[in-house]
Amino acid sequence: MIKEFKDFIAKGNVMDMAVGIIIGAAFTAIVGSLVADLINPIISLFMGGLDFAGLFANLGGGEFTTIAAADEAGAAVFAYGRFIMAIINFLIIAFVVFLLVKAVNKAKGPEPEAAPAEPAGPTQEELLADILAALKK
Repeated sequence: MIKEFKDFIAKGNVMDMAVGIIIGAAFTAIVGSLVADLINPIISLFMGGLDFAGLFANLGGGEFTTIAAADEAGAAVFAYGRFIMAIINFLIIAFVVFLLVKAVNKAKGPEPEAAPAEPAGPTQEELLADILAALKK
């Protein structure tokens, strides 16, 4: 069983997948910073100082001016602003991955043309007709 596990791990596609996961995790941190530190301030500027990450609805008692104060007090909040930011993060990551895949495919060059299909052999009916004709002789 250990030998099978070693063979499994030694396969190239498992190692490629592991590298992809590690790079993906690091890439997520970069995109998170991009959104939080660069895109949010620009959106906030155009929205009159509105910060999406700070938008929330208080579900419990008490009055809280910020989501941080509500979190600190342990109040139940509906943090829809954080959800909006998660959607923005996802869209940016998906777009960047699309651009990366497109660039990799372009770097690989055009795919080779498929070899021309070999002519199909006779159909079952044609073979049976040939056999019948041979038997009649």
